[in-house]
Amino acid sequence: QVQVMESGGGSVQAGGSLNLSCAASGYSERPNYIGWFRQMPGKEREGVAYISTGLGDTYYDDSVNGRFTISQPNAKNAVYLQMNSLKPEDTAMYYCAAGTNSFFTLRFLRERDFTAWGQGTQVTVSS
Repeated sequence: QVQVMESGGGSVQAGGSLNLSCAASGYSERPNYIGWFRQMPGKEREGVAYISTGLGDTYYDDSVNGRFTISQPNAKNAVYLQMNSLKPEDTAMYYCAAGTNSFFTLRFLRERDFTAWGQGTQVTVSS
């Protein structure tokens, strides 16, 4: 059974950093891409950063580009999200998700393209 699990959320002051981890298990082959989404209070969930597990290509939403870095360690079914220069508006529940579409362009991926989701981890940034 496919499972996705996040860890590493917490509370930090503005300007601080956090590192989120995600592990996807239960795949017969690795997922083709893994992404981070976030849902702020009262808003819809939005894509933050994606990575192609094969080539390591990355995509970032404009709101986090230059501050967040998505990467994958040696384990192809795991990714990190290093979040620097955090702002109060980054406060949200962060979700990791994985997908297996064979043909895709990272920047055009949508929620429906991610078929396995974690439960989320809360990130709170205080001013």
